[in-house]
Amino acid sequence: MKSIVSNLTNNANLILMALLVISLSSCNNSSKTETPVPKEELPTPQPIENAYNVGFLIMDGTFNTELTAPFDIFQHTKYREGIKPMNVFLVAQTMDAVTTFEGIRILPDYTFDNAPNIDILVVPSAEHHLDKDLDNVTMINFVKQVSENAMYITSHCDGAFVLAQAGILDDKVSTTFPSDIDQMKDRFPQLDIRKNIWFVHDQNVITSAGGARSFEAAMYLCDVLYGSEITQSLAGGLVLDYELDKYPHLIIESEKTE
Repeated sequence: MKSIVSNLTNNANLILMALLVISLSSCNNSSKTETPVPKEELPTPQPIENAYNVGFLIMDGTFNTELTAPFDIFQHTKYREGIKPMNVFLVAQTMDAVTTFEGIRILPDYTFDNAPNIDILVVPSAEHHLDKDLDNVTMINFVKQVSENAMYITSHCDGAFVLAQAGILDDKVSTTFPSDIDQMKDRFPQLDIRKNIWFVHDQNVITSAGGARSFEAAMYLCDVLYGSEITQSLAGGLVLDYELDKYPHLIIESEKTE
C-alpha cells in the first residue's frame, strides 16, 4: 500500500513539474518582442485623364454629410459619357487618419505639400471651423493658395468660416449654416451674409447652408458645368430630386464653363 501511495505521489510531482516547465516556457515566449511588420505605403491615387481635379479639404471633426454629399455627386460624373468628369480626392494637412465628427476614420489621398493642382476646392464643415481651425495658419494659407487658380471654391455649412478667414468672401455674397449666420456676421462684419437661403453662387464661389442642402449645391455646380440633362441623370442615380427653381438660392454671377 505504501508503495502505491509513493508511486502516486511521485507521478503527481512529475506532472506538477511538467506543468511548471510549460508555464515558464509560455511566459518566456510571450515576453519576447515581436518584430513589427513594416507598414505598406498607400498607393498613389490614379487620376482620371482630362478631368477636373476636385480636392476635398478634410480634418478631424469633419461632418459626414458635408463631405459625402458633394463627394457622391461629383464622383458619379465619371460614369457619364461625353463630359469632362471629376477626379475627386481628399486632402489633409498630414497623411494621418482623420476621424469625422460622427466617428468614421478616413485616410487622406494627399497632403497640402503633394496635392495635385486643384480645379475645384470643396471645404466641408468641421467641428472647430468656428474657433481653433481658423487659427491654423498652414491650413488657411493652403486655401488661399488654391483659391488663386481654382475655377471654383465651394463650402458647405461652417466651411464658409474658413473661406472668410482666408479672405475669399470679402467681395462676395455668401451663406452658411442657418444658426451660425449671426456668429459669422459678428466675426466678419465686412461680409454680406444672407439668411433663409440654401446656397449662394457669387463669381467663382459657391457657399451652402450645409446638411442635406449640400446635395443641391453640388448638383447646382454640375448644372453649371454640364447642363440640366447630366445633372438630372446624376440626381436620378442617387435617387435625388433636382428642381433648381424650387430651391431658395441666389446667383450673383454664374459663369458657364465647358
